[in-house]
Amino acid sequence: MSQGILFILKFAVQIYVGLLLVRLLLQLVKADFYNPISQLVFKLCAPVVEPLRKVFPTIGSFNIAALVAALLIQWSFYLLLQLLSGVFPTALLSYLAVAAFDLLKALVSIYFWGIFILVISSWVGTTNHPTVRLVNQIIDPYMRPFRHLIPPIGMIDISPMVAIFTLIVIEAQLFPAIARLLQGLFN
Repeated sequence: MSQGILFILKFAVQIYVGLLLVRLLLQLVKADFYNPISQLVFKLCAPVVEPLRKVFPTIGSFNIAALVAALLIQWSFYLLLQLLSGVFPTALLSYLAVAAFDLLKALVSIYFWGIFILVISSWVGTTNHPTVRLVNQIIDPYMRPFRHLIPPIGMIDISPMVAIFTLIVIEAQLFPAIARLLQGLFN
């Protein structure tokens, strides 16, 4: 398979899996359903999530079907890569673990960029925009402990910096350890 086609396929899978994770987070935090972006995310994810809801019900506000859909799409991508390379995947559950790891990395990325969007919007003064309000609803549960522990210094709130730094530490320290563990599954 051509590298260009592979890149496009990987990018499309990452975008759609990201949308499924955003849908999961929107429902988890009970974000504004009537926000146009929420509506778009729910409509784009509905063809995959709605059939799975019959098998995987929502528990409280946790949409298991959206999580399973994201996991299955990521897992299918790895299986497809193996089949296209001419190798029959024998360690199917190992690829499921790798797919779950990729979802965790995508989730950290969503929070990282969400905090970044909130910080920039506070500087620009567009905190009342529907997109920014929605991002704030998603990111707020993660940011709340940092805001309680680190009070603003005058007019400067450094809690977003600490929250981003925490995500960077997770990416730099925890993710390589998990990756080494996953490599052990394939050896």
